[in-house]
Amino acid sequence: MEPKPATKHHLSPEASLSSSVDDPEITSAGSSSASSSNQNKRPRNNVLNEREDYETDSSMIIGENTLDYKNKKPVGCVTDWQIQQQDVLSSDLMGSCTTSDLQTDAPDDSQKNLESDAMDYTSDHFDECDYFDEDDGEYEFDTDMIDNDCSYNLAAKFDHLDLPPGVEATVPWLQKPIHEKPSNHVPLEEEIDKIFNSLKQFDTVEDCSDHHFAKETNEGKKPPKEWMKKIQQDWKLLENDLPETIYVRAYEERMDLLRAVIIGPAGTPYHDGLFFFDFQFPSDYPYQPPKAHYHSGGLRLNPNLYACGKVCLSLLNTWSGSGCEKWNPHKSTMLQVLVSIQALVLNEKPYFNEPGYEMTANSQYGQKSALKYNENTFLYSCKTMLYSLRRPPKYFEDFVAGHFRKRGHTILVACRAYLDNARVGCDVEKVQNANAGEGCSSDFKAQLKQLFEDLLMEFTVKGADCKEFLSQKAKVGDATALPKPEYSTVEL
Repeated sequence: MEPKPATKHHLSPEASLSSSVDDPEITSAGSSSASSSNQNKRPRNNVLNEREDYETDSSMIIGENTLDYKNKKPVGCVTDWQIQQQDVLSSDLMGSCTTSDLQTDAPDDSQKNLESDAMDYTSDHFDECDYFDEDDGEYEFDTDMIDNDCSYNLAAKFDHLDLPPGVEATVPWLQKPIHEKPSNHVPLEEEIDKIFNSLKQFDTVEDCSDHHFAKETNEGKKPPKEWMKKIQQDWKLLENDLPETIYVRAYEERMDLLRAVIIGPAGTPYHDGLFFFDFQFPSDYPYQPPKAHYHSGGLRLNPNLYACGKVCLSLLNTWSGSGCEKWNPHKSTMLQVLVSIQALVLNEKPYFNEPGYEMTANSQYGQKSALKYNENTFLYSCKTMLYSLRRPPKYFEDFVAGHFRKRGHTILVACRAYLDNARVGCDVEKVQNANAGEGCSSDFKAQLKQLFEDLLMEFTVKGADCKEFLSQKAKVGDATALPKPEYSTVEL
C-alpha cells in the first residue's frame, strides 16, 4: 500500500588495554627444594647451552635469549658481562647452592640430561602456544613474552638463597618482576567521547566505495556550472543550519553524492535510533530532486521507508503532492529534504502515514492500531541499532560508538519501562515515571526482552553507563526486572 503524501515542511531549531600476566611457575619454583629439582624438573623457556669456544670447566653459561628463526627454537647467546657474572656466582654462591640449583660443575651425564630435557620441553611447549600464523604456516614468537618467562623462572631458583649484597641489583633476572607498569594510555571510553565530541555535523570525506549510488556516475559528461553552484549552496546551508540531530558527509571527489544520519526524535518510537540515508544529485539537479536510499537492514519500520531502501516522500517526487509539497527547483534544498524526513516520516504515530489510515485517527480502533504499530516499530528500531553498531557505515564508525555510549543508558531505561507497561513512544526523558501505561502485548515483551539483552551487551562494550542493569542482572539474573518495593509489616 502506498503511503500518504507529506504535507508539512518543518525546520527543527535544533584503547588499548594494558594487562599483566602472572607466571604460575614462579610460585611453585620458590617452594621447591634443591633435592627434588632433578626429579620434578620444571619446564624452562630458556635453553642452557654449553659454550664451546670458552673453557669453564664444564660450567653452564646462562645466555640472553635470541631466536633462531630457521629452527624455530631459542638459543643461547653469551656475553662478556654474563661470563663475569658466572664467575661471581661460581665463587660466591656455590657454597650455599646445590649443583642442581645452579647447574654448575655438573657431571657430564647430568649436563647432557639437562640439555635433553630443555630441548624436549622447548619442542613440546611451542606446540601448545598460540604463536602459529595460519596465513604462512610458520611459527611467530613473541620475544618479549619469552624473555619475561625465562627471567621469572631463573629468578625463582634463587628465592631461598641468601645472596651477597648487590648481586640482585647487578643481575637483571634476579630482580623482582614488576607486573603492573604505569601507563599513560587514555581509557577507551574517554577516547570515544573525545572523538565523538570533536566530530563536525557537516564534513567532507574521500572514499565513497560503500555508498549506494557509488557506481552510478556521469562519466564523460562535464557537469554544468549551475549544477556545481547549486550543490555548493546546499553544502553551505548544511554546514550552517543543520539541526543538532542530523549529521552529513559530502564527498570531495564525488560532489553528486551525500550521506546523512538522522537521530530518532524524542517522543516517538524512533527515539535515540540512528537512521542512515544515501543521496545522489542527478545531472539535471536542481530541476530534479535528489535520489534517496534508506539503509534499512531489510526492515520496514515506517510506511514511507521501504525494506528495499526506497524513500517515499512528496518532496522527492516519489509520492504525489501539490504546491509546496513538491520539489521546487528554485526554492527546495537538501536541508529541507533531511528535516522533512525527520519531522514528517519519523513521527510520533507513523501508522497514520499509511494512505487512508489518517481517517481512523480519532477512533478507538485507529488509536489501538497505532499503538500496536509503535510496538513493532520500536522492535525494528532496536534491531536497527544493533545493525548500526555491528556494521556502521564508512566515516560514521566513531559517531555510532559515541552516540550509543552517550544514549545507551536512556535507551535501556526506556526498554525496561516498556516491559513494565509504559506506552511505547512516550517521552523517553519521562519514561521512568510512565509505569501506569495502557499495557504492551506479551509478544512485544518477549521480543523486547531478548533485544534488551543484546543491546545491554553492545552498549557495555561501547562504555555506556550500564552499571544499574548489570548489577540487577547479577542479583536476579534478569537486567529487565525492576526492583521490587519493600513493605514493612505492622502487628496490630
